Amino acid sequence: MGFNTKLIHSREFEDQFGSATVPIYQTSTFKFKNAQHGADCFSGASDGYIYTRIANPTIRALEKNIADLENGYDGIATSSGMSAITSVYMALLGTGSHIISTASVYGPARGVLEKDFSRFGVEADFVNTADIKAIQSAIKKNSKVLYVETPANPTMDITDIKTCSEIAKEHNLILVVDNTFATPYLQKPLELGADVVLHSITKFINGHADIVGGIVITKEKILYDKIRHMMVYMGCNMDPHQAYLVLRGVKTLSLRVERN
Repeated sequence: MGFNTKLIHSREFEDQFGSATVPIYQTSTFKFKNAQHGADCFSGASDGYIYTRIANPTIRALEKNIADLENGYDGIATSSGMSAITSVYMALLGTGSHIISTASVYGPARGVLEKDFSRFGVEADFVNTADIKAIQSAIKKNSKVLYVETPANPTMDITDIKTCSEIAKEHNLILVVDNTFATPYLQKPLELGADVVLHSITKFINGHADIVGGIVITKEKILYDKIRHMMVYMGCNMDPHQAYLVLRGVKTLSLRVERN
């Protein structure tokens, strides 16, 4: 399928009634067929649903859709762009670890590192990631993550993702790219070597200024499991009605990006 077909038909949703659009599963909990079914769902032996904070059919449809657009393993939808960013930080950083970030990154994404994660022993350096030498100079023995926003907010500085990927691999760093402004229509960071891509879907992906949301897509299962685990335990899941609105909005993504 081409990109525009994926916007509408990616991983077609199927339910018992054959719904043409994804229904809103506005429920907090789900019934089990029996005690064994419940135990299997809880352990992960079954793909069934337990509790919307963990997973929900409407939200999963959105996660799979955006993951397909980014050509990633799978997606993790969150309640806001910042909750997507914080879930990534929490999953990948710990006491004594170091992150290198785009200096002109979205303000709160920088602020939470400087004011809050620093309290727990996380080090952060903010550099002009458009300058590859600046990235290389910032790498330390305890560096764990290279976090790039390109185009950056609000300077629109452009970072070379492919070269960043080469540097990240050389130094065993996880490359995370905020792709909010480019969207997967214009740029696919995972194809350029990124390990994780995220979006504030409040912006172009939803496109109608009627929800706040975020999403994280990973290249491999191991990072997906780490970040989903963190999102679930932090309780920053998306709401099913939010997911429904984004699924509706994303259908016109390419048209809206071109017109803008």
